[in-house]
Amino acid sequence: MYLAIFLLIIGLVVLILGAEALVRGSASLASKMGISPLVIGLTVVAFGTSAPELIVNMFSALKGSADIAIGNVIGSNIANILLILGISAIIVPLTVKGSTVWKEIPFALLAVIMVFIMGNDAIFDGASFNAITRTDGLSLISFFAIFMIYIFGIAKTSGESEKIKTYSYPISITFTFIGLVLLFVGGKVLVDNAVILAKLAGMSEALIGLTIVAVGTSLPELATCVVAALRGHNDIAIGNVVGSNIFNVFWVLGLTATMLQLPFNPDASLDVLVAVIAAFLLFMAMFTGKKHRIDRWQGVLFVIMYMVYIAYLLKRG
Repeated sequence: MYLAIFLLIIGLVVLILGAEALVRGSASLASKMGISPLVIGLTVVAFGTSAPELIVNMFSALKGSADIAIGNVIGSNIANILLILGISAIIVPLTVKGSTVWKEIPFALLAVIMVFIMGNDAIFDGASFNAITRTDGLSLISFFAIFMIYIFGIAKTSGESEKIKTYSYPISITFTFIGLVLLFVGGKVLVDNAVILAKLAGMSEALIGLTIVAVGTSLPELATCVVAALRGHNDIAIGNVVGSNIFNVFWVLGLTATMLQLPFNPDASLDVLVAVIAAFLLFMAMFTGKKHRIDRWQGVLFVIMYMVYIAYLLKRG
């Protein structure tokens, strides 16, 4: 068990390093090729911080570990809002743009609602078996395509830009390649040992996915948000979380479901409802207290709610 825990931690560290290298290399390449910095932030960086979830889910699908795949995405979305935005808001209150309040946050809410609908065939279709099927996966990817069209529409009408650190082409390509290799290796080590740990400790794969794996793959978002909050880049902090949540469902879960039909157990429905509530609370926080701002007291409330949720998961087993 101790070896599995050690290798699990090593896998998480390698994943985070891989995501960082991928973001640095690909953002530099895009910038040197003349691609808009805003597009880089909304696509390359968002993909980079969601890459750990994607890689973990790919290996989970290949191993047939549907509970880890679903738990990873849903658990990451819950952690992103309640834990990561909560911590960031405690450090510095986060002011949110109107477009994010009325378009991107509702889009993230729609994403988890779609997972709840698609995963509960027994409730909505009277079926005898709940699963997120390949056709569901294709539908989620279609929503992702719509979101990407929306992002590029914003990029054309926005004059905002972020300073992107650039490197030479050889260094940029090297960073990108190393990042992809580290993501691949880290993802495989993480999933293999998460499954081993679950069996040794008598824990369900769903619990491992919702806690250790979910928080671990959300560490890039946590690092990005905390640094952004400290530097006063509120848009980056909240945009990173909301964008990552949208990527996680429509792209990561969608792509995973096209590879493997994902059985959806009743406990997962409760977890998805928690994700729906978290996204709804984030939306409501925009109109509680100071408009379009997450204050420190709301950040504290988010973190407390996350701790209560984790306590519930541990009791559920």
